[in-house]
Amino acid sequence: METGFLRRACFGLTLALSSALVALPESVHAGTGTTLEQVRERGHLNCGVNPGLPGFSEQGDDDRWHGFDIAYCRAIAAAIFDDPDAVSFVPLDARERFDVLISGEVDVLLRNSTATMQRDAGLPIDFPAINYFDGQGFLVRKQLGVSSARELNGATVCVEEGTTTKLNLDDYFRAQGIRYEPVVFGSALETVDAYLNGRCDAYTTDASGLYAHRLRADNPDEHVVLPEVISKEPLGAAVRDDDPQWADIVRWVHFAMLNAEEHGVTSANVRERAANDPIPAIRRLLGVEGEFGALLGLEDDWALQVIAHVGNYGEVFSRNIGDASPLNIQRGLNALWMRGGLHYGHPIR
Repeated sequence: METGFLRRACFGLTLALSSALVALPESVHAGTGTTLEQVRERGHLNCGVNPGLPGFSEQGDDDRWHGFDIAYCRAIAAAIFDDPDAVSFVPLDARERFDVLISGEVDVLLRNSTATMQRDAGLPIDFPAINYFDGQGFLVRKQLGVSSARELNGATVCVEEGTTTKLNLDDYFRAQGIRYEPVVFGSALETVDAYLNGRCDAYTTDASGLYAHRLRADNPDEHVVLPEVISKEPLGAAVRDDDPQWADIVRWVHFAMLNAEEHGVTSANVRERAANDPIPAIRRLLGVEGEFGALLGLEDDWALQVIAHVGNYGEVFSRNIGDASPLNIQRGLNALWMRGGLHYGHPIR
């Protein structure tokens, strides 16, 4: 299912509100396990996504959604329904994304959202899976003649409101003793378009977004990402914090994709590995041994369906944002733990 939802009016929550002050619909308070039951009864997953971020979340000319975060929505649907298309994508801007998640309009948010203490402890949401380790940077025109963010003294910088980006920007320039002028916009597309139209000297967001939005320029080679990374931006799935079973499903879908890459299990060979591989860890991962699916309320072959339909983490990274994509982002911190990265799938046992 590829149709989007009409956005309902958001609750007017702010990140400063405590979860104790948030009035939630009765269905959200229904108790453990209700999200999976509601998704199954509905027949599809509702997944909140970015309206348009190349490589991560975008709708093609055929109206089909593509991207790294989109693949995770499809992976969760595959785990539940054995169908990666049993998902409806709900495009959300930065300001409304958490309100819509809390309201129950979406089951999971996969919208390049940073896990922070204020969001995790101050809102009734959890971040069960960090699928991309990012950091904030700067995009400038080569003709500006700067090679470091430290040379941006007095510069105008385009920045999106409703994100962690503005606070990081203020912190960085204050620490460096640099004066700058922020030019704030309401959405990512407004912000990058303002930069590309010459409204600002620089554009700042997560480095992944810089590489994605750089492709919107008439001549991307005229723009360069500066070397500084000024923040830690752990991006991942967000869910409501009232349903630990649902959080476990989202978390273990991610771990299954990581473990599959570690063991060389791919979308091309997963069924053959399930039939013939003697390695216990792989047999447990693919549901051949043990009854681990029951712990999540799923079939024992849930991870096999994820890998068969969507692929392992490396496949998803490569085709959407890595070396098989126009972005060609290097794995870096997003490599597996044994290759110098931070990703580490917990064992299924």
